[in-house]
Amino acid sequence: MATKANINETLERWKKHCETVQNSTTINVAETEKEKLARIKKVRGDYAAFVDYYFPHYTINPETGKTTPCADFHIKAANKVKKERNLKAVFRWHRGAAKSTHLDIFIPLWLKCQEVKQLNVMVLVGKSEDNANTLLADIQAELQFNQRYIHDFGQQYNNGSWEDGEFVTKDGTAFFARGRGQSPRGLRYRSHRPDYIVIDDLDDDELCESPARVTRLTNWVKEALFGALDGGRGRFIMVGNLIAKNSVLANIAATDGVHVSQVNIWDKDGNVSWGAKWTPDEVKAIERFQGYRSFQKEYMNNPITEGAVFRQDWIKWGKLPDLKKFEELILYIDPSFKGTTKNDYKAAKLWGKVGSQLWHIKAFVRQCSVAEMVRWLYDLYEWSLQKNIAIKWYMEANFMQDTILDEFRREGDLRGYQLPISGDKRKKPDKFQRVEAISPLWERGFVTYNEDEKNDPDMLAGIDQTLAFEKGMRGHDDAPDADEGAIWYLQKHTRVNSFTPSFGRRNNAKNILW
Repeated sequence: MATKANINETLERWKKHCETVQNSTTINVAETEKEKLARIKKVRGDYAAFVDYYFPHYTINPETGKTTPCADFHIKAANKVKKERNLKAVFRWHRGAAKSTHLDIFIPLWLKCQEVKQLNVMVLVGKSEDNANTLLADIQAELQFNQRYIHDFGQQYNNGSWEDGEFVTKDGTAFFARGRGQSPRGLRYRSHRPDYIVIDDLDDDELCESPARVTRLTNWVKEALFGALDGGRGRFIMVGNLIAKNSVLANIAATDGVHVSQVNIWDKDGNVSWGAKWTPDEVKAIERFQGYRSFQKEYMNNPITEGAVFRQDWIKWGKLPDLKKFEELILYIDPSFKGTTKNDYKAAKLWGKVGSQLWHIKAFVRQCSVAEMVRWLYDLYEWSLQKNIAIKWYMEANFMQDTILDEFRREGDLRGYQLPISGDKRKKPDKFQRVEAISPLWERGFVTYNEDEKNDPDMLAGIDQTLAFEKGMRGHDDAPDADEGAIWYLQKHTRVNSFTPSFGRRNNAKNILW
Protein backbone atom coordinates (compact mmCIF):
# COMPACT_ATOMS: atom_id res chain seq x y z
CA MET A 1 0.00 0.00 0.00
CA ALA A 2 1.27 3.46 -0.93
CA THR A 3 2.51 5.64 1.94
CA LYS A 4 1.39 9.22 2.47
CA ALA A 5 4.80 10.40 1.22
CA ASN A 6 4.44 8.30 -1.95
CA ILE A 7 0.96 9.69 -2.53
CA ASN A 8 2.15 13.28 -2.09
CA GLU A 9 5.08 12.69 -4.44
CA THR A 10 2.78 11.18 -7.09
CA LEU A 11 0.35 14.08 -6.71
CA GLU A 12 3.14 16.61 -7.10
CA ARG A 13 4.38 14.89 -10.27
CA TRP A 14 0.85 14.87 -11.68
CA LYS A 15 0.43 18.59 -10.98
CA LYS A 16 3.68 19.35 -12.82
CA HIS A 17 2.53 17.20 -15.73
CA CYS A 18 -0.78 19.09 -15.84
CA GLU A 19 1.12 22.39 -15.93
CA THR A 20 3.19 21.08 -18.84
CA VAL A 21 0.04 20.04 -20.71
CA GLN A 22 -1.55 23.46 -20.18
CA ASN A 23 1.55 25.46 -21.08
CA SER A 24 2.28 23.41 -24.20
CA THR A 25 -1.17 23.67 -25.73
CA THR A 26 -1.70 27.37 -26.18
CA ILE A 27 -4.24 28.33 -28.82
CA ASN A 28 -4.05 30.81 -31.68
CA VAL A 29 -6.47 33.55 -30.64
CA ALA A 30 -6.24 35.13 -34.08
CA GLU A 31 -7.62 32.00 -35.76
CA THR A 32 -10.95 32.48 -37.55
CA GLU A 33 -13.95 30.22 -37.00
CA LYS A 34 -13.61 28.95 -40.56
CA GLU A 35 -9.97 28.00 -39.96
CA LYS A 36 -10.92 26.26 -36.73
CA LEU A 37 -13.65 24.18 -38.39
CA ALA A 38 -11.29 23.22 -41.23
CA ARG A 39 -8.69 22.07 -38.74
CA ILE A 40 -11.21 20.05 -36.75
CA LYS A 41 -12.36 18.33 -39.92
CA LYS A 42 -8.75 17.50 -40.78
CA VAL A 43 -7.74 16.08 -37.39
CA ARG A 44 -10.85 13.91 -37.22
CA GLY A 45 -9.74 12.14 -40.38
CA ASP A 46 -5.95 12.39 -40.04
CA TYR A 47 -4.58 10.71 -36.92
CA ALA A 48 -1.01 11.98 -37.37
CA ALA A 49 -2.27 15.55 -37.65
CA PHE A 50 -4.44 14.98 -34.55
CA VAL A 51 -1.41 13.86 -32.50
CA ASP A 52 0.87 16.64 -33.81
CA TYR A 53 -1.58 19.42 -32.99
CA TYR A 54 -3.03 18.37 -29.63
CA PHE A 55 -0.03 16.69 -28.01
CA PRO A 56 3.14 18.72 -28.66
CA HIS A 57 4.20 17.98 -25.06
CA TYR A 58 4.63 14.38 -26.17
CA THR A 59 5.99 14.89 -29.67
CA ILE A 60 8.39 17.84 -29.22
CA ASN A 61 11.65 17.54 -27.31
CA PRO A 62 11.82 20.72 -25.19
CA GLU A 63 15.63 20.65 -25.15
CA THR A 64 16.18 20.31 -28.89
CA GLY A 65 12.87 21.51 -30.26
CA LYS A 66 12.86 18.46 -32.53
CA THR A 67 9.50 16.87 -33.32
CA THR A 68 9.10 13.09 -33.34
CA PRO A 69 6.09 12.35 -35.55
CA CYS A 70 3.98 9.20 -35.44
CA ALA A 71 5.38 6.06 -36.97
CA ASP A 72 3.46 4.30 -39.73
CA PHE A 73 2.45 1.55 -37.29
CA HIS A 74 0.87 4.13 -34.94
CA ILE A 75 -1.27 5.48 -37.76
CA LYS A 76 -2.27 2.01 -38.99
CA ALA A 77 -3.27 1.00 -35.45
CA ALA A 78 -5.38 4.14 -34.96
CA ASN A 79 -7.19 3.69 -38.26
CA LYS A 80 -7.79 0.02 -37.50
CA VAL A 81 -9.29 0.82 -34.10
CA LYS A 82 -11.42 3.62 -35.52
CA LYS A 83 -12.72 1.53 -38.42
CA GLU A 84 -13.71 -1.57 -36.43
CA ARG A 85 -16.09 -0.82 -33.57
CA ASN A 86 -16.01 -4.44 -32.38
CA LEU A 87 -12.28 -4.98 -32.76
CA LYS A 88 -10.57 -7.63 -30.66
CA ALA A 89 -6.85 -6.97 -30.93
CA VAL A 90 -3.41 -7.43 -29.42
CA PHE A 91 -0.83 -4.74 -30.12
CA ARG A 92 2.45 -6.53 -29.49
CA TRP A 93 4.94 -3.71 -29.78
CA HIS A 94 8.51 -3.45 -28.54
CA ARG A 95 9.59 -1.39 -25.55
CA GLY A 96 9.70 2.31 -26.22
CA ALA A 97 7.16 2.09 -29.07
CA ALA A 98 4.67 4.36 -27.22
CA LYS A 99 2.09 1.59 -26.82
CA SER A 100 0.47 3.08 -23.75
CA THR A 101 0.59 6.62 -25.03
CA HIS A 102 -1.29 5.80 -28.23
CA LEU A 103 -3.69 3.06 -27.10
CA ASP A 104 -4.42 4.52 -23.62
CA ILE A 105 -4.54 8.25 -24.44
CA PHE A 106 -4.34 9.42 -28.03
CA ILE A 107 -6.63 6.90 -29.74
CA PRO A 108 -9.42 7.07 -27.10
CA LEU A 109 -9.40 10.87 -27.30
CA TRP A 110 -9.47 10.64 -31.10
CA LEU A 111 -12.52 8.37 -30.94
CA LYS A 112 -14.19 10.70 -28.46
CA CYS A 113 -13.88 13.80 -30.64
CA GLN A 114 -15.33 12.31 -33.82
CA GLU A 115 -18.40 14.00 -35.29
CA VAL A 116 -20.38 11.00 -34.07
CA LYS A 117 -18.77 10.14 -30.73
CA GLN A 118 -17.23 6.64 -30.74
CA LEU A 119 -16.36 6.40 -27.06
CA ASN A 120 -18.85 6.15 -24.20
CA VAL A 121 -17.28 4.04 -21.45
CA MET A 122 -13.57 3.29 -21.32
CA VAL A 123 -11.94 0.81 -18.93
CA LEU A 124 -8.16 0.89 -18.52
CA VAL A 125 -6.65 -2.21 -16.91
CA GLY A 126 -3.13 -2.29 -15.43
CA LYS A 127 -0.99 -4.64 -13.32
CA SER A 128 -2.42 -3.13 -10.13
CA GLU A 129 -5.11 -0.65 -9.18
CA ASP A 130 -2.48 2.01 -8.47
CA ASN A 131 -0.84 1.33 -11.82
CA ALA A 132 -4.18 1.58 -13.62
CA ASN A 133 -5.06 4.81 -11.79
CA THR A 134 -1.73 6.32 -12.81
CA LEU A 135 -2.29 5.37 -16.45
CA LEU A 136 -5.80 6.84 -16.37
CA ALA A 137 -4.54 10.03 -14.75
CA ASP A 138 -2.64 10.84 -17.96
CA ILE A 139 -5.81 10.91 -20.03
CA GLN A 140 -7.55 12.82 -17.20
CA ALA A 141 -4.83 15.49 -17.39
CA GLU A 142 -5.43 15.95 -21.11
CA LEU A 143 -9.18 16.29 -20.70
CA GLN A 144 -8.83 18.82 -17.91
CA PHE A 145 -5.84 20.90 -19.02
CA ASN A 146 -5.26 20.48 -22.78
CA GLN A 147 -6.30 23.93 -23.98
CA ARG A 148 -6.41 22.98 -27.65
CA TYR A 149 -8.63 19.95 -27.11
CA ILE A 150 -10.96 21.93 -24.85
CA HIS A 151 -11.06 24.88 -27.29
CA ASP A 152 -12.07 22.63 -30.19
CA PHE A 153 -14.33 20.07 -28.49
CA GLY A 154 -15.71 21.87 -25.45
CA GLN A 155 -15.20 21.82 -21.70
CA GLN A 156 -14.46 18.29 -20.46
CA TYR A 157 -14.06 18.84 -16.72
CA ASN A 158 -17.14 17.76 -14.79
CA ASN A 159 -17.15 19.19 -11.28
CA GLY A 160 -18.26 16.61 -8.75
CA SER A 161 -17.45 13.66 -10.99
CA TRP A 162 -13.71 13.89 -11.38
CA GLU A 163 -12.25 11.31 -9.04
CA ASP A 164 -8.91 9.55 -9.13
CA GLY A 165 -9.32 6.36 -11.16
CA GLU A 166 -12.96 6.94 -12.06
CA PHE A 167 -14.45 10.04 -13.68
CA VAL A 168 -17.08 11.27 -16.13
CA THR A 169 -16.63 14.13 -18.60
CA LYS A 170 -19.15 16.90 -19.13
CA ASP A 171 -20.52 15.16 -22.27
CA GLY A 172 -21.13 11.92 -20.34
CA THR A 173 -18.08 9.85 -21.31
CA ALA A 174 -17.05 7.63 -18.40
CA PHE A 175 -13.55 6.39 -17.59
CA PHE A 176 -12.69 3.59 -15.13
CA ALA A 177 -9.40 2.10 -13.94
CA ARG A 178 -9.04 -1.48 -12.75
CA GLY A 179 -6.10 -3.54 -11.55
CA ARG A 180 -5.14 -7.06 -12.55
CA GLY A 181 -7.74 -9.51 -11.25
CA GLN A 182 -10.10 -6.83 -9.90
CA SER A 183 -13.75 -7.49 -10.62
CA PRO A 184 -15.02 -5.52 -13.62
CA ARG A 185 -18.56 -6.82 -13.22
CA GLY A 186 -21.30 -4.25 -13.27
CA LEU A 187 -19.18 -1.53 -14.88
CA ARG A 188 -21.41 0.88 -16.74
CA TYR A 189 -22.46 4.50 -16.92
CA ARG A 190 -26.19 5.10 -17.20
CA SER A 191 -27.34 3.00 -20.16
CA HIS A 192 -23.82 2.41 -21.54
CA ARG A 193 -21.63 -0.58 -20.81
CA PRO A 194 -17.89 -0.40 -21.65
CA ASP A 195 -17.19 -0.02 -25.36
CA TYR A 196 -13.40 0.46 -25.11
CA ILE A 197 -11.38 -1.82 -22.84
CA VAL A 198 -7.59 -1.56 -23.00
CA ILE A 199 -5.34 -3.92 -21.04
CA ASP A 200 -1.91 -2.42 -20.59
CA ASP A 201 1.25 -4.51 -19.87
CA LEU A 202 -0.55 -7.13 -17.79
CA ASP A 203 2.36 -9.59 -17.80
CA ASP A 204 5.52 -9.42 -15.74
CA ASP A 205 8.45 -11.79 -15.27
CA GLU A 206 7.23 -13.12 -11.92
CA LEU A 207 3.76 -13.91 -13.25
CA CYS A 208 5.09 -15.68 -16.35
CA GLU A 209 7.17 -18.04 -14.19
CA SER A 210 3.91 -19.61 -12.97
CA PRO A 211 1.88 -21.40 -15.68
CA ALA A 212 -1.03 -21.76 -13.24
CA ARG A 213 -1.17 -18.01 -12.60
CA VAL A 214 -0.93 -17.26 -16.32
CA THR A 215 -3.84 -19.63 -16.98
CA ARG A 216 -5.97 -18.09 -14.21
CA LEU A 217 -5.32 -14.55 -15.42
CA THR A 218 -5.98 -15.53 -19.05
CA ASN A 219 -9.34 -16.94 -17.96
CA TRP A 220 -10.10 -13.72 -16.04
CA VAL A 221 -9.38 -11.65 -19.18
CA LYS A 222 -11.54 -13.86 -21.39
CA GLU A 223 -14.38 -14.27 -18.92
CA ALA A 224 -14.83 -11.46 -16.43
CA LEU A 225 -13.11 -8.66 -18.38
CA PHE A 226 -14.40 -9.49 -21.85
CA GLY A 227 -17.81 -10.06 -20.31
CA ALA A 228 -17.90 -6.40 -19.24
CA LEU A 229 -18.58 -5.52 -22.88
CA ASP A 230 -22.17 -5.51 -24.07
CA GLY A 231 -22.38 -9.04 -25.45
CA GLY A 232 -18.91 -8.75 -26.93
CA ARG A 233 -19.69 -5.49 -28.69
CA GLY A 234 -16.99 -2.87 -28.38
CA ARG A 235 -13.23 -2.55 -28.74
CA PHE A 236 -11.24 -5.02 -26.64
CA ILE A 237 -7.53 -4.26 -26.81
CA MET A 238 -4.41 -5.64 -25.16
CA VAL A 239 -1.01 -3.95 -25.41
CA GLY A 240 2.45 -5.06 -24.37
CA ASN A 241 5.63 -6.67 -25.58
CA LEU A 242 6.05 -10.43 -25.59
CA ILE A 243 8.23 -11.12 -22.54
CA ALA A 244 7.51 -14.85 -22.31
CA LYS A 245 6.11 -17.57 -24.53
CA ASN A 246 3.82 -18.59 -21.68
CA SER A 247 2.08 -15.30 -20.97
CA VAL A 248 -1.38 -13.78 -20.98
CA LEU A 249 -0.44 -11.66 -23.99
CA ALA A 250 0.65 -14.76 -25.92
CA ASN A 251 -2.54 -16.60 -24.98
CA ILE A 252 -4.84 -13.77 -26.03
CA ALA A 253 -2.90 -13.25 -29.27
CA ALA A 254 -3.37 -16.95 -30.08
CA THR A 255 -7.15 -16.71 -29.60
CA ASP A 256 -9.27 -17.18 -32.70
CA GLY A 257 -10.61 -13.93 -34.14
CA VAL A 258 -8.04 -11.66 -32.46
CA HIS A 259 -6.16 -9.23 -34.69
CA VAL A 260 -2.44 -9.16 -33.85
CA SER A 261 -0.21 -6.21 -34.66
CA GLN A 262 3.45 -7.02 -33.97
CA VAL A 263 6.11 -4.34 -34.20
CA ASN A 264 9.77 -5.08 -33.50
CA ILE A 265 12.35 -2.32 -33.27
CA TRP A 266 13.97 -3.72 -36.45
CA ASP A 267 11.43 -4.33 -39.19
CA LYS A 268 11.60 -7.28 -41.61
CA ASP A 269 13.75 -5.26 -44.00
CA GLY A 270 16.34 -4.40 -41.35
CA ASN A 271 15.17 -0.81 -40.88
CA VAL A 272 14.32 0.87 -37.58
CA SER A 273 10.53 0.68 -37.23
CA TRP A 274 10.27 4.16 -35.75
CA GLY A 275 13.04 5.87 -37.64
CA ALA A 276 12.00 9.33 -36.46
CA LYS A 277 12.83 8.34 -32.87
CA TRP A 278 15.98 6.20 -33.16
CA THR A 279 18.88 5.94 -35.54
CA PRO A 280 20.22 2.47 -36.47
CA ASP A 281 23.37 3.20 -34.46
CA GLU A 282 21.30 4.00 -31.37
CA VAL A 283 19.41 0.71 -31.67
CA LYS A 284 22.66 -1.21 -32.12
CA ALA A 285 24.01 0.50 -28.99
CA ILE A 286 20.93 -0.67 -27.06
CA GLU A 287 21.52 -4.21 -28.26
CA ARG A 288 25.21 -4.15 -27.34
CA PHE A 289 24.40 -2.96 -23.84
CA GLN A 290 21.51 -5.34 -23.18
CA GLY A 291 22.96 -8.43 -24.79
CA TYR A 292 21.36 -10.69 -27.34
CA ARG A 293 18.77 -12.47 -25.23
CA SER A 294 17.50 -9.40 -23.36
CA PHE A 295 17.30 -7.41 -26.58
CA GLN A 296 15.36 -10.18 -28.32
CA LYS A 297 12.89 -10.27 -25.44
CA GLU A 298 12.37 -6.55 -24.94
CA TYR A 299 12.72 -5.22 -28.46
CA MET A 300 12.07 -8.09 -30.87
CA ASN A 301 9.10 -9.85 -29.20
CA ASN A 302 11.22 -12.98 -29.10
CA PRO A 303 11.59 -14.29 -25.54
CA ILE A 304 14.22 -17.01 -25.36
CA THR A 305 14.43 -19.74 -22.78
CA GLU A 306 18.05 -20.14 -21.75
CA GLY A 307 19.15 -23.72 -21.48
CA ALA A 308 16.84 -25.22 -24.08
CA VAL A 309 19.91 -26.80 -25.74
CA PHE A 310 23.00 -25.17 -24.16
CA ARG A 311 23.50 -24.04 -20.56
CA GLN A 312 25.48 -21.20 -19.06
CA ASP A 313 27.40 -23.51 -16.73
CA TRP A 314 28.72 -25.40 -19.77
CA ILE A 315 30.65 -22.33 -20.93
CA LYS A 316 34.26 -22.94 -19.89
CA TRP A 317 37.15 -20.49 -20.31
CA GLY A 318 40.82 -21.43 -20.34
CA LYS A 319 44.33 -20.26 -21.19
CA LEU A 320 44.90 -20.88 -24.89
CA PRO A 321 47.75 -23.34 -25.62
CA ASP A 322 50.54 -22.33 -27.95
CA LEU A 323 49.00 -22.11 -31.42
CA LYS A 324 51.70 -24.39 -32.86
CA LYS A 325 50.43 -27.20 -30.64
CA PHE A 326 47.10 -27.30 -32.45
CA GLU A 327 46.58 -30.30 -34.68
CA GLU A 328 44.30 -28.27 -36.94
CA LEU A 329 42.73 -24.82 -37.14
CA ILE A 330 39.42 -24.26 -38.92
CA LEU A 331 37.76 -20.95 -39.78
CA TYR A 332 34.10 -21.35 -40.71
CA ILE A 333 32.07 -18.49 -42.20
CA ASP A 334 28.29 -18.02 -42.14
CA PRO A 335 27.67 -14.73 -43.97
CA SER A 336 23.88 -14.97 -43.58
CA PHE A 337 23.56 -12.97 -46.75
CA LYS A 338 20.15 -11.43 -47.46
CA GLY A 339 20.21 -8.73 -50.08
CA THR A 340 22.29 -5.76 -48.96
CA THR A 341 20.95 -5.23 -45.45
CA LYS A 342 23.47 -4.46 -42.74
CA ASN A 343 21.25 -5.80 -39.98
CA ASP A 344 21.68 -9.51 -40.61
CA TYR A 345 24.23 -11.14 -38.36
CA LYS A 346 27.40 -12.36 -40.01
CA ALA A 347 29.41 -15.00 -38.19
CA ALA A 348 32.96 -16.31 -38.61
CA LYS A 349 34.45 -18.65 -36.02
CA LEU A 350 38.04 -19.82 -35.55
CA TRP A 351 38.30 -23.20 -33.83
CA GLY A 352 41.21 -25.52 -33.12
CA LYS A 353 41.86 -28.94 -31.61
CA VAL A 354 44.49 -30.16 -29.17
CA GLY A 355 44.04 -33.82 -28.32
CA SER A 356 40.39 -34.31 -27.42
CA GLN A 357 39.90 -30.64 -26.49
CA LEU A 358 38.16 -28.20 -28.85
CA TRP A 359 39.17 -24.56 -28.49
CA HIS A 360 37.13 -21.58 -29.57
CA ILE A 361 39.89 -19.11 -30.40
CA LYS A 362 38.36 -16.05 -32.13
CA ALA A 363 34.92 -14.88 -33.24
CA PHE A 364 33.27 -12.39 -35.57
CA VAL A 365 29.55 -12.04 -34.79
CA ARG A 366 28.12 -8.70 -35.92
CA GLN A 367 25.26 -6.96 -37.63
CA CYS A 368 27.16 -5.45 -40.47
CA SER A 369 27.81 -5.39 -44.19
CA VAL A 370 29.54 -8.24 -45.99
CA ALA A 371 32.43 -5.86 -46.70
CA GLU A 372 33.09 -5.33 -42.96
CA MET A 373 33.17 -9.08 -42.40
CA VAL A 374 35.53 -9.60 -45.33
CA ARG A 375 37.98 -7.00 -43.98
CA TRP A 376 38.02 -8.80 -40.62
CA LEU A 377 38.73 -12.13 -42.35
CA TYR A 378 41.66 -10.68 -44.27
CA ASP A 379 43.00 -9.19 -41.03
CA LEU A 380 42.73 -12.62 -39.43
CA TYR A 381 44.62 -14.22 -42.30
CA GLU A 382 47.45 -11.72 -41.89
CA TRP A 383 47.44 -12.40 -38.14
CA SER A 384 47.85 -16.12 -38.90
CA LEU A 385 50.88 -15.37 -41.10
CA GLN A 386 52.46 -13.41 -38.25
CA LYS A 387 51.85 -16.36 -35.93
CA ASN A 388 53.21 -18.77 -38.56
CA ILE A 389 50.14 -21.00 -38.40
CA ALA A 390 47.97 -22.50 -41.13
CA ILE A 391 44.20 -22.14 -41.11
CA LYS A 392 41.73 -24.02 -43.29
CA TRP A 393 38.91 -21.80 -44.49
CA TYR A 394 35.34 -22.94 -45.16
CA MET A 395 32.10 -21.26 -46.11
CA GLU A 396 28.75 -22.80 -46.84
CA ALA A 397 28.66 -23.63 -50.55
CA ASN A 398 25.35 -21.93 -51.24
CA PHE A 399 26.93 -18.65 -50.15
CA MET A 400 29.75 -19.05 -52.66
CA GLN A 401 27.96 -16.79 -55.07
CA ASP A 402 29.03 -13.84 -57.10
CA THR A 403 27.54 -11.14 -54.86
CA ILE A 404 29.56 -12.32 -51.87
CA LEU A 405 32.68 -13.39 -53.73
CA ASP A 406 32.83 -9.94 -55.31
CA GLU A 407 33.52 -8.49 -51.85
CA PHE A 408 36.33 -11.00 -51.32
CA ARG A 409 37.78 -10.22 -54.76
CA ARG A 410 37.68 -6.46 -54.14
CA GLU A 411 39.45 -6.75 -50.79
CA GLY A 412 41.87 -9.31 -52.25
CA ASP A 413 42.76 -6.99 -55.12
CA LEU A 414 43.57 -4.26 -52.60
CA ARG A 415 45.79 -6.56 -50.53
CA GLY A 416 47.38 -8.43 -53.40
CA TYR A 417 46.09 -11.94 -52.67
CA GLN A 418 42.89 -13.97 -52.38
CA LEU A 419 41.75 -15.99 -49.37
CA PRO A 420 41.85 -19.78 -49.86
CA ILE A 421 38.20 -20.44 -49.01
CA SER A 422 36.60 -23.82 -49.76
CA GLY A 423 32.87 -24.40 -50.05
CA ASP A 424 31.10 -26.59 -47.49
CA LYS A 425 29.26 -28.95 -49.84
CA ARG A 426 27.79 -31.25 -47.22
CA LYS A 427 24.23 -32.45 -47.60
CA LYS A 428 23.24 -31.12 -44.23
CA PRO A 429 20.37 -32.24 -42.04
CA ASP A 430 18.12 -29.75 -40.29
CA LYS A 431 20.07 -26.93 -38.56
CA PHE A 432 18.55 -27.65 -35.15
CA GLN A 433 19.52 -31.31 -35.41
CA ARG A 434 23.08 -30.42 -36.42
CA VAL A 435 23.65 -27.92 -33.64
CA GLU A 436 21.89 -30.01 -31.00
CA ALA A 437 24.08 -32.97 -31.97
CA ILE A 438 27.26 -31.13 -30.93
CA SER A 439 25.86 -29.81 -27.61
CA PRO A 440 27.16 -32.84 -25.63
CA LEU A 441 30.69 -31.61 -26.39
CA TRP A 442 29.95 -28.57 -24.21
CA GLU A 443 28.14 -30.60 -21.58
CA ARG A 444 31.03 -33.10 -21.23
CA GLY A 445 33.67 -30.37 -21.02
CA PHE A 446 35.36 -30.88 -24.40
CA VAL A 447 34.85 -27.23 -25.43
CA THR A 448 36.97 -24.40 -24.03
CA TYR A 449 36.76 -20.70 -24.90
CA ASN A 450 39.88 -18.58 -25.21
CA GLU A 451 40.00 -16.56 -21.99
CA ASP A 452 41.91 -13.76 -23.77
CA GLU A 453 38.66 -13.09 -25.64
CA LYS A 454 36.48 -13.09 -22.51
CA ASN A 455 35.54 -9.43 -22.92
CA ASP A 456 35.39 -9.41 -26.70
CA PRO A 457 31.93 -8.25 -27.90
CA ASP A 458 31.94 -10.67 -30.83
CA MET A 459 32.78 -13.66 -28.65
CA LEU A 460 30.11 -12.67 -26.12
CA ALA A 461 27.51 -12.13 -28.86
CA GLY A 462 28.27 -15.63 -30.16
CA ILE A 463 27.85 -17.13 -26.69
CA ASP A 464 24.54 -15.32 -26.29
CA GLN A 465 23.28 -16.83 -29.54
CA THR A 466 24.49 -20.26 -28.44
CA LEU A 467 22.68 -20.07 -25.09
CA ALA A 468 19.58 -18.79 -26.86
CA PHE A 469 19.54 -21.61 -29.41
CA GLU A 470 16.32 -23.62 -29.39
CA LYS A 471 14.01 -25.41 -31.78
CA GLY A 472 11.92 -23.10 -33.94
CA MET A 473 13.75 -19.99 -32.71
CA ARG A 474 12.93 -16.74 -34.44
CA GLY A 475 16.14 -15.03 -33.42
CA HIS A 476 19.62 -15.23 -34.87
CA ASP A 477 21.47 -18.55 -34.97
CA ASP A 478 24.39 -17.71 -37.26
CA ALA A 479 27.02 -18.11 -34.53
CA PRO A 480 26.06 -21.68 -33.43
CA ASP A 481 25.70 -22.61 -37.10
CA ALA A 482 29.28 -21.47 -37.76
CA ASP A 483 30.42 -23.36 -34.63
CA GLU A 484 28.85 -26.54 -35.95
CA GLY A 485 30.58 -26.15 -39.33
CA ALA A 486 34.02 -25.63 -37.79
CA ILE A 487 33.62 -28.50 -35.32
CA TRP A 488 32.39 -30.87 -38.02
CA TYR A 489 35.52 -30.30 -40.12
CA LEU A 490 37.80 -30.54 -37.08
CA GLN A 491 36.22 -33.83 -36.06
CA LYS A 492 36.18 -35.17 -39.60
CA HIS A 493 39.84 -34.42 -40.26
CA THR A 494 40.87 -35.81 -36.87
CA ARG A 495 39.00 -39.04 -37.52
CA VAL A 496 40.65 -39.46 -40.91
CA ASN A 497 44.14 -38.64 -39.64
CA SER A 498 43.97 -40.78 -36.52
CA PHE A 499 42.45 -43.87 -38.06
CA THR A 500 44.98 -46.55 -39.00
CA PRO A 501 43.40 -49.51 -40.78
CA SER A 502 44.49 -53.02 -39.79
CA PHE A 503 44.34 -56.03 -42.02
CA GLY A 504 43.99 -59.72 -41.29
CA ARG A 505 41.71 -62.01 -39.44
CA ARG A 506 39.26 -60.32 -37.07
CA ASN A 507 39.23 -61.68 -33.58
CA ASN A 508 35.87 -62.84 -32.35
CA ALA A 509 34.47 -65.40 -29.98
CA LYS A 510 35.07 -68.20 -32.43
CA ASN A 511 38.71 -67.55 -33.36
CA ILE A 512 40.24 -66.20 -30.16
CA LEU A 513 42.77 -68.62 -28.68
CA TRP A 514 42.48 -68.92 -24.94
